[in-house]
Amino acid sequence: MTQTQQILTPPAPSRTPATTTRVTIARGDGVGPEIMQATLDVLAAAGAPLEFDEIHLGEQVYRAGHSAGIEPASWDTIRRNRILLKAPITTPQGGGFKSLNVTIRKALNLFANVRPTKSYAPFVACPHPGMDLVIVRENEEDLYAGIEHRQTQEVTQVLKLITRPGSERIVRYAFEYARAHGRRRVTCMSKDNIMKLTDGLFHRVFREVAEEYPDIEADHQIIDIGAARLAAEPERFDVIVTPNLYGDILSDIASHVAGSIGLAGSANIGRDVAMFEAVHGSAPDIAGRDVANPSGLLLAAVQMLVHLGEASIAETIDNAWLATLEDGLHTADVYREGASRKLVGTREFAEAIVARLGRQPRQLTPVQYRAGGIPVSTAEVSKQRKELRGVDVFLDWDEDGRDADGLGRCLQAVAPQGWRLKMITNRGVKVYPGGLPETFCTDHWRCRFLEEEDGVISFPAVVELLSALAERGFDVIKTENLYAFDGERGYSLGQGE
Repeated sequence: MTQTQQILTPPAPSRTPATTTRVTIARGDGVGPEIMQATLDVLAAAGAPLEFDEIHLGEQVYRAGHSAGIEPASWDTIRRNRILLKAPITTPQGGGFKSLNVTIRKALNLFANVRPTKSYAPFVACPHPGMDLVIVRENEEDLYAGIEHRQTQEVTQVLKLITRPGSERIVRYAFEYARAHGRRRVTCMSKDNIMKLTDGLFHRVFREVAEEYPDIEADHQIIDIGAARLAAEPERFDVIVTPNLYGDILSDIASHVAGSIGLAGSANIGRDVAMFEAVHGSAPDIAGRDVANPSGLLLAAVQMLVHLGEASIAETIDNAWLATLEDGLHTADVYREGASRKLVGTREFAEAIVARLGRQPRQLTPVQYRAGGIPVSTAEVSKQRKELRGVDVFLDWDEDGRDADGLGRCLQAVAPQGWRLKMITNRGVKVYPGGLPETFCTDHWRCRFLEEEDGVISFPAVVELLSALAERGFDVIKTENLYAFDGERGYSLGQGE
């Protein structure tokens, strides 16, 4: 494959003559303003050469009538500075409000979500002192595309979208990250034993890309056993790369195993813009009480400094943070009677870190960061021959006691010449021909029509079929064309087909 490569360097942020970087910040909702202030205090005390433009995101913006949770002018500020440090925000309950995090990631092409997780035992309770892994999560595709429909009275659907360019970009990023940070193995997790086309594509791309990195071990695990092993044996993992949903779930599992989700920071990396945030939510139940742990957002800010080329200041802050943990000054989420020395609040914890700037931990391993971008390349894929082989017609049908055999006979009789009804499924299970009487059926039916001789058909023939079904009174709610690519079937079989 022919490759083109781009280095994800720090994204040319705007600077003053004194080389200060302008960063966009959003204080967020719930505990957001408290942990943001704590983070800014530490950054200032460490001498981070940053200036800030503040924007408002989240609940108040939603309530003001902006359904995306962000004002139009804020996009300009983010795009101008190219760096966003964001505290957690609250999405109001109920319909009509889209996730702002997903919106920002997709709109600004922040394709890579990078979540380091490690053990800080014995100072933070963790049964796996050797845990030190990074989850690289695809950030724009999968079920998080948020394309959902209600199709019948009983059935809703969501579309799972996995693309070759998106898969290749995140997989290659994971291998380049591993190489740049001296990590030895990349593990892919998917569910391609069930979702053979979508997750199958992700796994196939992983295998292809892995061949280009012979210096790095590569393995694949099915997501369910992989998640179980992550919870029980996290030491066996180094870098994990996954599609979007799995990565989100795995990140929270890893954070809890390591001691607290309050310790987890996250980087969202794109070609032009990057966003840094805590993994945890806005926790409105403890807002304003000075008890929240600011570590997640602070460690996200450390990732931001590394991204900006300020590795030395990032090390200073991170090592001071580690020294604070060692000294037993802990917020409520990690405090343990008899193991911690003092229970501290948000402000006091930040002050303790500031007091230890310049110190290194005595027992925990001091951090060292490598500043610079991660190379990313994409491969040019040859054009494939695409042929239309048939169509899946989805019906809203709730007649005749939901008799699949009767529906099948009627559909075959209605179909124009040249069409063959191959099967009917309900919730993915074949119910015609030869269905089982125990199978539960809803009012949502997938009816697969193929060309009678299993050959290539034309789209006008599909229109003719749909017209015939409509004239007979069938409620067609959706169609999916069935294609072959270079002769290879591009659609799944029905369960039992």
